[in-house]
Amino acid sequence: MNAYVLLSLVDASEREILNEFLDMPEVEDAHILFGEWDLILKIKGENPDAIATFVMDKVRKRDGVELTSTLIVAK
Repeated sequence: MNAYVLLSLVDASEREILNEFLDMPEVEDAHILFGEWDLILKIKGENPDAIATFVMDKVRKRDGVELTSTLIVAK
């Protein structure tokens, strides 16, 4: 199952955080954005619970991440 996670950052380096997330096995792709959101991650998980756990435990707890929005892909 795939999902996209939009991130809004505060007092953080977009490139540094982008590279950290790209090193994680759950992250298939990631990009810096211009506009309301700063980063977008394409992530993979076995099920919605795995995606939720990744977002809550690894994304939201990362210093510099102020806000997230998770979009689960419908197949």
